[in-house]
Amino acid sequence: MSFNQESAKAFGAVVRGFRKQIGLSQEALAHMADIERTHFSSIERGTNQPSLWLILKIARALGVSSADLMAATESALASAST
Repeated sequence: MSFNQESAKAFGAVVRGFRKQIGLSQEALAHMADIERTHFSSIERGTNQPSLWLILKIARALGVSSADLMAATESALASAST
């Protein structure tokens, strides 16, 4: 499995933004997604690149589609490269 720090950080920032928008703590969202809080924290910090299954669980817990998470991540990556 390959790890790309830039995309991991962008995805983590997107997840954090969605989470804060709906007013949830890391602990609450991790619980809703059935992910260990420390693992979820590493995803938000961009030190862990989640699997597809975790992306789907996070999206469901946030009440958005995984496509929304990916589109926002792609947008963040495009903004960072300009």
